[in-house]
Amino acid sequence: MPEETAPTDTTPAPTPAPTGSRSPSSVLGALGCGCVALVVVPVIALVALLAWFLSGSTDTPRVAPEEMADRAFQRSQEAYDLMGFKRTVEPGVEKIGVSTENTLDSGYCWGGGLLGLEDKTIDGAYQMSHVWALDHVPASQAVSGLGRLHRQLKDDGWEVTSYREGGKSQSWDLYVQRDNGAESMSFTWYQDREYFIGRASVPCAYDPEWKGGDSGPAEVDRTPPALGPALRK
Repeated sequence: MPEETAPTDTTPAPTPAPTGSRSPSSVLGALGCGCVALVVVPVIALVALLAWFLSGSTDTPRVAPEEMADRAFQRSQEAYDLMGFKRTVEPGVEKIGVSTENTLDSGYCWGGGLLGLEDKTIDGAYQMSHVWALDHVPASQAVSGLGRLHRQLKDDGWEVTSYREGGKSQSWDLYVQRDNGAESMSFTWYQDREYFIGRASVPCAYDPEWKGGDSGPAEVDRTPPALGPALRK
């Protein structure tokens, strides 16, 4: 009679847990933490950006319009002196583009809105400009004067964005700026009618007298002084 053999246990031994690697649940947990971090960081950055805008943090100073008007006028006075003009230009203008001119004006400042995605005016901010012009300016005076002005402004640190010496019957133009365009000046001589015009714009500023609901900066006396060689310092 054959000898019986003892039954053997064929049940496979349990596979030991892998060492040095993460289980699926731990991997999902790690991914979950990473996703949360990826979401939280932009949210924190957005909140910080919104807080910066809402707090009114800006490089735009709070300056009265009268002070900025005087600054714009002084820029024109300096250019007028460099051009070598001898006439005195009284405030006002009779006919734009034809007669002499000596005027101040303020305009709105534009921004990108809360998130920089819009093109809208900035409440309470303004930019002051001064415009002056002379009629009967001959080539002998305009050409040499613009040359001096071009060299001096460049030496003074202004960025010359355009300088054109006009040909026959063409205008002569000089455009300069600084502080990334926050402040600018332009000069044009129309040789066909011997007319010279200059413009100086100073940086934007907040009007200290502005109140919510106002349509623009507080009204100020925008009548400039007389422009002329007698005002040289």
